[in-house]
Amino acid sequence: MRRPKNWKIRKGAKLTHQNHTVEKIGGTSMSRVDELLDTLFIGDRKGAVLYNRIFVVSAFGGITNLLLEHKKSGEAGVYAQFAKADSEHGWHEALSRVSSAMVEAHEKVLEHPGDIAQATEFVRERIEGARNCLIDLQRLCSYGHFRLSQHMLQIRELLSGLGEAHSAFVTTLLLQRNGVNARLVDLSGWRDETDHDLEGRIMGAMKDVDPATEMPIVTGYAQCAEGLMREFDRGYSEVTFSKLAALTGAREAIIHKEFHLSSADPKLVGEGKVRKLGHTNYDVADQMSNMGMEAIHPKAAKTLRQADVPLRVTNAFDPGDPGTLIDDKPAKEAAVEMVTGLDIIALEVFEQDMVGVKGYDAKILEVLTRHGVRIVSKASNANTITHYVDAPIEVLQKVEKDLCEIYPSAEISARMLSMASVIGRDLKGLSVLTRGLQAIAKAGMESLGATQGPRNVDVQYVLERGDLKPVIKALHEEFIPEESALKQVA
Repeated sequence: MRRPKNWKIRKGAKLTHQNHTVEKIGGTSMSRVDELLDTLFIGDRKGAVLYNRIFVVSAFGGITNLLLEHKKSGEAGVYAQFAKADSEHGWHEALSRVSSAMVEAHEKVLEHPGDIAQATEFVRERIEGARNCLIDLQRLCSYGHFRLSQHMLQIRELLSGLGEAHSAFVTTLLLQRNGVNARLVDLSGWRDETDHDLEGRIMGAMKDVDPATEMPIVTGYAQCAEGLMREFDRGYSEVTFSKLAALTGAREAIIHKEFHLSSADPKLVGEGKVRKLGHTNYDVADQMSNMGMEAIHPKAAKTLRQADVPLRVTNAFDPGDPGTLIDDKPAKEAAVEMVTGLDIIALEVFEQDMVGVKGYDAKILEVLTRHGVRIVSKASNANTITHYVDAPIEVLQKVEKDLCEIYPSAEISARMLSMASVIGRDLKGLSVLTRGLQAIAKAGMESLGATQGPRNVDVQYVLERGDLKPVIKALHEEFIPEESALKQVA
């Protein structure tokens, strides 16, 4: 296999930009991968124009939830069932549900009986291999010298890789059946006895790949010595994507979603009222991530910035649209670019004797970190510290219990609220805080709290849980009037 010109494999090498792109497809779009043949993968492309594109794929929609736990509801998947170990039947049944869901997913997108049979056998081999591994591990840990808790991270990684390996295999079959020289690049480390760091895993798998003549389909999960899930958990596919783009010197990194990055959720404010961003920067992308609607994981964005690889976010089902370019350029003029929000919980610690005493916040942060609680924002005064967090209520109950032990005389409460945010590269001079409060009041609602930092990139409004959707609509109408909906941010 001919190796692309200047494709350097040396560890740590800084590659000059090549002709290829590295493109990532999310789970929701992957569930419609057959539709992507006519838009993203093939469309009107022929011959050499088909290639110089490397695709990183996520698992089919919902599969990772079944393998681990539901991302939003926290409902237990295979991993959570195995971790509880209440009964052996629980995780066995959960794994069988994953197998059925995988088969159902590929039967929807594959047509040829031979391809379906290959994919089904692939699922059987991987699922039963994982099942035998977990059985052996349980048996080993029945001896006192071994502790199951020491292996839980590796189990989480093993299970995660099953979803991406399946979707990559199915996508490769689909493309090959339609005349594309597609190649599976499995980074999941399945039955691989070698040990690599992330860079070694990627470059070892890519060393014989020629993107000019073949289309690599790469698993979003990569098994490596660092353990991607230790730091990134469910954000691992974007880390693999960004590292692959940086290491191979991609001309551009592209994330394909099932929608455009817009000024608000079109289902909420109306299709004709939203404005496609078109161009924004990594600062706005970070604020979006903080509000639970990631354009890209902040650590992945850092990798691309440092490698000088531009990032583009497109609608996978709108192939003629260039999407939104994300770079480090400032806005040409002050403007609101997006209005969004999420449900939060306000964790409040009130202690009358807190005034003038150091260390309260540090201990609260230590407990939140230990329980893996994501902090969206915070507020404090002389005797109260409030963290606005995004976490399941059962996790917050454990946090409250720990804090009560540390501060037995404190009043600790958790309140179900929401937070709306107005975001832009430059909000200077727009009076966003004042105008936003007035817009909320005009719509017949009230903000329980509001904050704006000196950098003028976002304003946050704390709301009652039921007020989020109407507040987003009110703020969008205030800052992005309907007559500007067809315009894009400069």
